[in-house]
Amino acid sequence: MRAGLAWQQSLFDGGAPRLDASFAGLERLQLDESSWIDYCPSWLAGADGLFAELLGAADWGQRQVRMYDRLVLEPRLTARFCTDVDDESTPGALVEITQKLSRRYDVRLDRVWVNLYRDGADSVAWHGDRNAKVHRNPLVATVSLGARRRFQLRPKGTTKVAHTLYPGHGDLVVMGGACQHDWEHTVPKVAKAPGARMSVTIRHSRGELLPGVAADADFLGGRQFRTGGGSGRLSAAR
Repeated sequence: MRAGLAWQQSLFDGGAPRLDASFAGLERLQLDESSWIDYCPSWLAGADGLFAELLGAADWGQRQVRMYDRLVLEPRLTARFCTDVDDESTPGALVEITQKLSRRYDVRLDRVWVNLYRDGADSVAWHGDRNAKVHRNPLVATVSLGARRRFQLRPKGTTKVAHTLYPGHGDLVVMGGACQHDWEHTVPKVAKAPGARMSVTIRHSRGELLPGVAADADFLGGRQFRTGGGSGRLSAAR
């Protein structure tokens, strides 16, 4: 499936993709004693170039998720990439992003999913990432391309939004510690989105396993996928 999406490039995100290896703008939001988020505005310059490359190159599809007693299509498009440096089909920018983050956080990141929110009707419900079912305190990094959308967090078992970010245009968000175990996040629907948004989500398949989990477990197991064949501010809710 190709994402035939019309989108407006930014006046500020042009040129070849370039990473800020210094992480100079990074700030940490401590969610609780064991959970945190790192936020680095404009970490990736030239974000529009990567957006355009992925939009045209990816084999976009829709995952099926269980809603009560039936499977429904997730309201966004998704594509999976391999970050093996020997795989010529992997965009060079994705390899560089993964390598830089692996060195920064001392973990071997090797799984890349790209999600495309075409308009305000595309969204993702409250959830914690599935690798929390396999690994203890997994690290999840996201580079947001394109328009800004609300990214909200709340402690699991609650209904009130605790924190809201507005990532876009190359911003980096890293969720660490027990965030995937104890917190949930969402990108909610909006009446009118400023444009399409793409999230490059980077995870690892190796790390400390939860008790009782087999060494060859795959956190993507059990989810069906249909393919074919598209400066924020931190603010705490009051």
